[in-house]
Amino acid sequence: MKKKKLPIRWKRKIGCLILFVPAAIVIATITILIFALVNSDSVFKTIKDAPNHLIEFKIPEENIPLYKEAADAYNIPWTLLAAHHRIETRFSTMDPLLSPVGAEGHLQFMPCTFVGWSHPSCSGQGQGDISEEDKVNLDVIAYYGGYGVDGNGDGIADPYNLEDSLYSAANYLSQNGAAEGDLENAIFQYNHSEEYVADVLHYYHLYEEEYN
Repeated sequence: MKKKKLPIRWKRKIGCLILFVPAAIVIATITILIFALVNSDSVFKTIKDAPNHLIEFKIPEENIPLYKEAADAYNIPWTLLAAHHRIETRFSTMDPLLSPVGAEGHLQFMPCTFVGWSHPSCSGQGQGDISEEDKVNLDVIAYYGGYGVDGNGDGIADPYNLEDSLYSAANYLSQNGAAEGDLENAIFQYNHSEEYVADVLHYYHLYEEEYN
């Protein structure tokens, strides 16, 4: 019995189908992978977010010993200190290290918080009218009950010195609950904003997972 030959048009359609199937499989595979990435809590939510996600983890290596030293002195997690530094000045890359409302230095202390709210000029948001000499004077800070600390042992407490600023922030966080594990209250006292608390905790948990 003689076999029937397929018409040329059908041969062309079958040829196109053979070429199309592998491409369809590739497209389907890519679609499934993208869907899995977008809907996974353990990976980037979108391709656009990937660079930002990588930046979130990037703690300057030279800072880590400083965080650990200051945090150990006040019995708080060093990753909490790193998270504050990231939020406040993006690891001191903000220029200048002075906010529009007057917060100063690497960890953005208001002068009255650094020197002490019992200073006669302190009210409102805490800019105060404190001389530059008094802002770094350890005796003045002790007298007015401020949080400023001499972290590098040079005899002054300077919010524009990274070590002093880290020790001062660790001191503040410790005295406001972080040493007892109440991180949320300590963070809230640093900046009275629920959004701020969420942002700091976000980086804290990222750094805890990555570095500890």
